[in-house]
Amino acid sequence: MKNNKNKAITIAGVDIEPGKHAIVKLPLADLYTQTEMSIPIHIFHGKSAGPKVFISSVIHGDEINSVEIVRRVHAQRWLKHINGTLITLPIINVYGFMLRSRYLPDRRDLNRSFPGSQSGSLAARLANTLTTEIFSHCQYGIDLHTGAYGRINFPQLRVNLSTPGTKKLAKAFDAPVIIDAQLRDGSLRQVASEMNIPILVYEGGEALRFNELCIRMGVRGITKVLDYLGMIESPLLSKATLLKPLITKHTRWVRACDSGMLQFCKDFTKKFAVKKGETLAYIHDPFQVNPPQKIKAPFNGVVIGLTNLPVVNEGDAVFNIASTQRLKTLDAYIDDMRDEITQFDS
Repeated sequence: MKNNKNKAITIAGVDIEPGKHAIVKLPLADLYTQTEMSIPIHIFHGKSAGPKVFISSVIHGDEINSVEIVRRVHAQRWLKHINGTLITLPIINVYGFMLRSRYLPDRRDLNRSFPGSQSGSLAARLANTLTTEIFSHCQYGIDLHTGAYGRINFPQLRVNLSTPGTKKLAKAFDAPVIIDAQLRDGSLRQVASEMNIPILVYEGGEALRFNELCIRMGVRGITKVLDYLGMIESPLLSKATLLKPLITKHTRWVRACDSGMLQFCKDFTKKFAVKKGETLAYIHDPFQVNPPQKIKAPFNGVVIGLTNLPVVNEGDAVFNIASTQRLKTLDAYIDDMRDEITQFDS
C-alpha cells in the first residue's frame, strides 16, 4: 500500500486528525429515569491512508464474548501504526447489556431492525443512528456474535458471498467454517450487503460466558483481515496457513424427537464430524417408564452449534449441522486449528 498521508475524518459530528485515537459518545434515547445513555465508539485513525473498517459487538446484549474480543484488539501493539481507519463499537446494545438480555427494552431484536428509521421504535432509531453515523462511512465490517442463551456456537463465519470482495475477506479471517448464509430481513448483514460493504459475521461461544478458544479465534481473525487489507503488518501472521476452511451453504438444526433428558454420545466440543445415520444423542424419560429415543445425523457434516441444556422439549433445537463430505480429514483439521489458536498470543 502506498504510504499516502491520511486526512481528518468526521464521525458522529467529531473531527479526528490523522494519527489520533478518539473516543466518541454516540447519544441514545434516555432511560425512563431520564438517565442519559450513549455508545462509546473508538476511532483509530492512522497517519497513512487506507481502508475504513468497523468492528461491531453486542448487537445482542447478552453476547459478552464479543466485548472481550474487542478489548484484546485494543491491546494490540499494531494499533499504534495502523493505516486507514478502524472503528470499534465494544457494546452497541447497552440497554440489553445492562439487563443481560438479548433484546432492547422494547423487546425488539436490534439485528432485525436495520437500517431503521428516525421516527420508529427504540430499536429502529438505534439502528438508523448506527447506519447513518458509523456504518455508511466504512468500506468493510466485522460483526461479532455468539450463540443464543442455552446454545454454544463453534467458531464460524456467516457471510453473503455474492457481495463483491466478501469471499477473499472471509478466507483472510481464516475461520474453520464459512457459511454462505441467506440474508435475513433487517439484519446488519443485509443492510451492509445493500451498501456493497463486505461484512463478516463471526459466531463463536455462548451467551453470558467467555470462551477462550472463540475469543482467541476472533482476535486472530480480525488481525488477519486487517493484515490482508494492508492496514497493519503483524509478524505473528507472517507464516501462511496450510489449513483450508469448510465452505458450505447447507446447514440444518436437528430437533428433539421427544421430550426428556438429553445424553450426548460424544464430546462435540472436541469431535465435530458426524456421519449420516450416526446416533448423536439419546433422549431419556426422566421417570424411566418409556425407552430412550435416538437423535440421528440427517447427513454427513460438522456440528457448528448445539444446546448446552440437558433438558429438552419435543421440537427443541439440539444440533446445528453444516453439510460436508470432508469427514476423513475434518476432525484432524479442527485439531490442528485448535492447536494453532491455542498458540496464538492474543
